Order: sequence, then C-alpha cells, then structure tokens
Amino acid sequence: MPKAKDRYQRSYPISWDQLHRDSKALAWRLYDRAESWHGIVAITRGGLVPAAVIARELEIHNVDTVCISSYDWKEQGKANIIKSIDGDGKGLLIIDDLVDTGKTAKIVREMLPKAYFATVYAKPDGKPLVDAYVTEVSQDTWILFPWDSEIQFVAPIADDQE
Repeated sequence: MPKAKDRYQRSYPISWDQLHRDSKALAWRLYDRAESWHGIVAITRGGLVPAAVIARELEIHNVDTVCISSYDWKEQGKANIIKSIDGDGKGLLIIDDLVDTGKTAKIVREMLPKAYFATVYAKPDGKPLVDAYVTEVSQDTWILFPWDSEIQFVAPIADDQE
C-alpha cells in the first residue's frame, strides 16, 4: 500500500468553521427526507462532528455509532470493525466526514444496506457508494481536518512547484 505522501499530491485544510458550514449545508440537502429517519449513525471518528451538527439541524435525537478503524496519520490500512449495530439500517441516516477510496463505506453499506448514506466530502473512488455529499475533492487530495492539525506557517503553492 502506498504511503500517504506518495498517494496525495495536494492538501486541503478544513477549519472548524468550514466543517460546520459544510455539515450544515449537508443538513439542508437532507432536510426534505428528514422525516423518514428515526436515527443517525455516525462513522467514528470522522463522522462524529458532522453527525452532531446534522442531528441538531434535523432535530434527530437518536444518535449511534459504527466504529471502524482503517486510517492512521500516514496511510489507509486494513479495516478493523470495533463496534457495529444491529438491523438492516432501515430508517437510519449514516453520516461520515469523507468517503475516500470507499473501503469503509463498503463495509458500512454491507452492514446497513437499507440506510441512507451521506458524507460531507467525497472523492471520485468513493462517491458512487454514498447517496448524498456536499463537496467533491480530487482523489489525490489529502483533506486535513481540524482535529488533525495545528496553526502553523505554510509555504505558498508556488514554492512547492520549484
């Protein structure tokens, strides 16, 4: 498996404010269907923050988690299912921050085939696995979420091209 530094050519930093705005935009996209869901399933850990925003905006109080670990800060590895939930997903809204290669999404789709699946961000390889998303980014872009970053100087794009 290639290391992240080899697979990703671009970086796309997301601030807390932007994540909140994009999660709220996803809630708007989901609003017309909200009455059909009796609960939200957040894919941990990345889906927790967007799920909280969407649960608030759509007035959904039943929030559960599916816990799958497949990333470390360097690369995507073998998926490890830490916690699943019972049922086929009927009446559930699955929320994640990002669908990347689709590896985690495939596992959750098999687990909850009747659920509606939405992510805030989507890459081309994973996009066919979700029902809704807000922003598409290229496959070679590493999305730097606010929980994975600190404020520091970054060189201008032109400096990276030399």
